[in-house]
Amino acid sequence: METLPFFPGSFHSQEGKVFYSETRMHDLKTIVELSHEFGTPEYVKGGGGNTSYKNEDTLWVKPSGTTLAGLQEDTFVTLNRTKVNELYDVKTPEEPHAREELVKNFMADAVLNDAGRPSVEAPLHNILETKFVVHTHALLVNGMTCAKDGEAVCKRLFPDALWVEYVDAGYTLCMVLKDRIDAYKAEHGRIPKIIMLKNHGIFVSGDSADEIRSLYSSVMKPLREEYDGMGIDENLGISDGSRDRDTESKIQDIFGEDAAFLQSSGHFECVPGPITPDHLVYARAFPFSGELTQENADAYRTKHGFAPKVVIHGNRVYGLGKTEKNAGLALLFAQDGAQVLSLSQAFGGIKYMTDRAREFIENWEVESYREQVAS
Repeated sequence: METLPFFPGSFHSQEGKVFYSETRMHDLKTIVELSHEFGTPEYVKGGGGNTSYKNEDTLWVKPSGTTLAGLQEDTFVTLNRTKVNELYDVKTPEEPHAREELVKNFMADAVLNDAGRPSVEAPLHNILETKFVVHTHALLVNGMTCAKDGEAVCKRLFPDALWVEYVDAGYTLCMVLKDRIDAYKAEHGRIPKIIMLKNHGIFVSGDSADEIRSLYSSVMKPLREEYDGMGIDENLGISDGSRDRDTESKIQDIFGEDAAFLQSSGHFECVPGPITPDHLVYARAFPFSGELTQENADAYRTKHGFAPKVVIHGNRVYGLGKTEKNAGLALLFAQDGAQVLSLSQAFGGIKYMTDRAREFIENWEVESYREQVAS
């Protein structure tokens, strides 16, 4: 007879269904509500961001690649925290991708249910001692975290926040942050409730929904006031115009299956470089803006190793994809990148990721998986 997984605070019915105690159900409903509340375009797009709830024994975290807005109580990946805690002492390979493969498999062994692959940032959620964690890539925040003067602005506006320079996502980020959180706790007697990650986003930790909301408000409101005070906003002023069927045909001819589907909008200023992992996954770092010829398309593939996801031609911008959703996400993140570019002007202009950081994300299996799930 099959042995059913046991989750702390739960019991099984004769039919084999898992039921949680009233307290656990209340907390799970709370993290679902927070996931939906912070799963709007103001905070995340596509499969970006993640949320979690934990007790002493168990961590409930968003599955990789899924949307915050689509989460329900039974769609969280459930992990054994004792097993996750062992990760911090595991000896890992030096080679980055071998290391991340080992960590991915280790985390799979900690999973207690069948809800998909846990968010790559699950070990980081596990470190934070609060009941709830809400991690987003909020547009207003990334206008600061992707800016040249972002760190100085963060220290001025949010002196209690922990600022962390760009660190490769996954295990490396987890271990760096573990050390930073430990140091912060030694100095302040508590963990940081707000963590700002350069060229990435924000982590907010709290023991109630009201605390999470209050902390986010304490960040979003001052940032909005900074942008407004400088007359800078995220409005791209896109004039949609009409579709250009000839251009669409040319794009599909020269890029083939990578452009099986197209989404387009009126022109806006695309970011000409890498700014966050999300933008790399869904829109790539570099848009194609040359003449629409097979020679130029082949040259782009040779230089970058893949086809573009964003093409600029004439007075329109095109998102390319192997699926309709993939094409829509490419255009959406191209627009989000343009908004970050605009907002960053308030804080010294955009600060791009290094080539090494970009290449890590472009070649990371975990992000490829996230893109596939989201598409």
